[in-house]
Amino acid sequence: MTDGKADRQLVAIMVVDVVGYSRLMGDNEEHTLDVLKRLRRNIVGPQLAAYRGRIVKLMGDGAIILFSSVVDAVNAAVCIQEAMDRFESGDADQPMRLRIGLNLCDVIREGTDIYGDGVNITARLQEICRPGGIVLSASAYEQVRGKIGKAFSDEGLRELKNIAQPVHIYQWPSETQAGMDANAVSSGFPSLPDKPSIAVLPFDNMSKDPEQAYFADGVVEALTAALSRIRSFFVIARNSAFEYKGTPKNVGQIGRELGVAYLIEGSVQRAPGKLRITVQLIETHTGAHLWAERYDGSDDDIFDLQDRITEQVAGAIHPSIQKAEIERISRKRPEDLGAYDYTMRAMRHVWKLDKEETGRAIELLNKAIDIDGDYPLALALVAWCWAQRSVYNWVDDIAEAKVRSLGYAERAASLSSDDPLILAVLGAAHTFARNFGAARVLLERAISLDENAAWAHSRLGWLEVYSDRPEQAIPYFERAIRLSPMDPMNFNNYVGMGSANQVLERYDRAADLYSKAVTERPTAYWIHRNLAPVLLAAGRKSEAEASAKILFAEYPDFTISQFKQAMVFSDEAMERLAVFLRQLGIKDE
Repeated sequence: MTDGKADRQLVAIMVVDVVGYSRLMGDNEEHTLDVLKRLRRNIVGPQLAAYRGRIVKLMGDGAIILFSSVVDAVNAAVCIQEAMDRFESGDADQPMRLRIGLNLCDVIREGTDIYGDGVNITARLQEICRPGGIVLSASAYEQVRGKIGKAFSDEGLRELKNIAQPVHIYQWPSETQAGMDANAVSSGFPSLPDKPSIAVLPFDNMSKDPEQAYFADGVVEALTAALSRIRSFFVIARNSAFEYKGTPKNVGQIGRELGVAYLIEGSVQRAPGKLRITVQLIETHTGAHLWAERYDGSDDDIFDLQDRITEQVAGAIHPSIQKAEIERISRKRPEDLGAYDYTMRAMRHVWKLDKEETGRAIELLNKAIDIDGDYPLALALVAWCWAQRSVYNWVDDIAEAKVRSLGYAERAASLSSDDPLILAVLGAAHTFARNFGAARVLLERAISLDENAAWAHSRLGWLEVYSDRPEQAIPYFERAIRLSPMDPMNFNNYVGMGSANQVLERYDRAADLYSKAVTERPTAYWIHRNLAPVLLAAGRKSEAEASAKILFAEYPDFTISQFKQAMVFSDEAMERLAVFLRQLGIKDE
């Protein structure tokens, strides 16, 4: 209090509550408390730090949080709810869900606490929210309309418990959102596509040797790739499906989270000279097992077994798919199984977008190429690893890394000209070489062969950004996320959308997207090359300086010249960014 007057302030208030908290505590008190701690540490805490929120009161099952900006508050709420879709509570049957209410109102501040009708109204907004959703008061909605890229449904006036006047509310996910069915809206999950939709879950390794898990992953990789190229299917990308590796499988929950009607699960048992693969096809809505089969053979039969499994899965979902189609889409096989083994071992390292992980991938892929120098998949993956080294400033000689990438990619494509992944890698290599016309032809060809190729859509998005067509880029990144909603690589799609907004000089939005990417992948330090200057351009100086500090720690010799060599932005877009890099103390040479 000051001079006898109440200390009043206009603030954005968020009230967060755990759905069914009393029931969860009754079922398993210790487990629920442990999950709450992880939730606060891994999801809520980082988002509040990113969007400058402050907890003023913690309850057992929720919190009251203050923000100075309604846009920050809503962005934080959306990020929290989207992250909750990927949060593992340890109970597949009863996943933890949140409700969030948001309000812009005048409050009385006394010490660290706040009071006022606005606080009570926000708590009531949270109570009427759908699990997994967000409810805004009209006062909050007016501040964010058209600023956050999310559709809120106007749900009119609502009577709230113990609140004298009805309150006009808006809710997300929107019931009128295009392409969302009623179940998807209420849960925040994607709707089912208008074609047979499927995800191949990680197969269990039933071999005595746990190190053979990579071989089971290889079987899944091949099945996913083959099914993806059947144009009448919607197939979830491998990276999203692999998020369920080692977790309890609740087919209904997984089906809702991925937005698919069918799941394939199975196991691989490998012994010296022998191989057994079991597969079953499950309908996610009912949990019904549509068919199951066991396949026995030898190591030498692995590719024939994969073809047989793919053919039967396709036939069970879509009878018009014939064996001739399966044979047409089969990838070129390596001449030696050892090359396949090394390539499958490298796969998980390739997509980490991490300097050390990429180095390990190159070691393994070089071994594969030593065994079979004409194995297209190994050549394509090592090409992408060298592309990463160039674009993320991981080598001193960026030009040489680009040459290596393009050389490997062209060699792979010459050996397998109709493989979508290989074409996408070659398209990426040509993008970094500024051969935009060739890149576009290759990437569009990849998508024409496999419209489910999430990564090819992402690379097309990047091509549009670099070609100074940022408005056209964003739908490609959004499509990539839909095709692979649980993909650990999605942080790079947020970087892509951030880059598109950066080129459009929407610096505040770009900063939020870059920050979201950093939150999802904190070790992707290269993002700070863009985040720090964009934050400064948005007028967020203290955040910019904090980001620049991380950049200097990881890239102590970083210069604007190195950045220009690595990146592929137009000269105009690059120079606009360089202005702010200089203000942060980064030298030109």
